[in-house]
Amino acid sequence: MKLFFASDIHGSFVAAQKAIAAFEQSGAKYLILLGDILNHGPRNPLPEGYDPIKVAELLNQYAARITAVRGNCDSEVDQMLLDFPMMADYNLVMLANGRRLFLTHGHIYNADKHPQLMTGDVIVSGHTHIPVAERKADYFVFNPGSVAIPRNGLPASYGLLDGQNLSVVSFEHEVLAQTILN
Repeated sequence: MKLFFASDIHGSFVAAQKAIAAFEQSGAKYLILLGDILNHGPRNPLPEGYDPIKVAELLNQYAARITAVRGNCDSEVDQMLLDFPMMADYNLVMLANGRRLFLTHGHIYNADKHPQLMTGDVIVSGHTHIPVAERKADYFVFNPGSVAIPRNGLPASYGLLDGQNLSVVSFEHEVLAQTILN
């Protein structure tokens, strides 16, 4: 099963459109949103094409295929616009091979502060806007970067899980980070 990851849309309709187009092209079955969906937050500049209402309308068309978690910029007011739940601080996804994906935004739980994991589990988070795909001790850490406000001069990006391959990809199709889950 192929999964598509997007984080830190921050209300950018332009970024949401790019993410949905990439999601459609990827052939992924599910779209996982890692928080900071509609609001840009007080520490971030307004992203290009800031229009949270249009972002909500676009994402709501995919509600049955979305699993989401709450980011530090998300609120109950945001949830009122969305047709899929997004107020949980974390979510667990069990893969067919028994591996677990611990989905979180990254402001509460992250690669260094998390519940006990089993060998081979993956912590999937956003928040930092910096792509990561690597093994850390006996678990994996994955961050797809940000689709709207990338940091450190990196391009906007998303993530894909395809079989055992976990990768961060720019919208220009450049692989920014990659690891094999083994």
